[in-house]
Amino acid sequence: MLSLHVRSPSMKLFIRKTRSEELLLVTDLQAGGAQRRLAEKNLYERFMYLVQHGMRNYRISEDDSVSAYSDTILSVINNVVAGRFEGRSSLKSYIFQIFMNKCVDAVRKKTTNRYTLYDHEMVEQLTRTLPDKARNIVQQLIEINERTTLMEKITALGEKCKQLLLLFEDGYSDKEIAVQMEYNTPEVVKTTRLRCLEKLREKMIPPVTKHD
Repeated sequence: MLSLHVRSPSMKLFIRKTRSEELLLVTDLQAGGAQRRLAEKNLYERFMYLVQHGMRNYRISEDDSVSAYSDTILSVINNVVAGRFEGRSSLKSYIFQIFMNKCVDAVRKKTTNRYTLYDHEMVEQLTRTLPDKARNIVQQLIEINERTTLMEKITALGEKCKQLLLLFEDGYSDKEIAVQMEYNTPEVVKTTRLRCLEKLREKMIPPVTKHD
């Protein structure tokens, strides 16, 4: 009777091929220059299916899953380049583990966000009882205050993030931003933008007050 753990020759060949491809990716990332830029693009595209996994298994939105995935790839690239990825597991397993942690963080933040939702609902309830003219004035003041707060938070992200997010808000495409800000590819712009938005989201979430 054959053991269930015996792998067929075709399976062994597939595993060797996968490991060779992963090793090449790691080597190219550490090489720098054009090799690294191409490897970053290949790495991002290779495991993109994880976005659907995050949406399905953690019940987070597509934007949150893409953001978790982009942060995962950035972390992996940084760790590989810095020599912190020692190859004890496959690159696929390593990426999957980091991505799961990012998804868990997204779920926690989603839970925290309900406090912000309650604040907006409270404002709507309060302004609903006001006369039309007074209601419009109050809503305009709220919008101005939110805009001011938003700009303060964006500025706190640093000049690069601020410029990128404002260009995107003005309707520039990732390709146009890449040319204007001298990024290598539109994909890098997208990854950087999502990372900036994640940092902005963290700054916009109010702290949760614990009650004894």
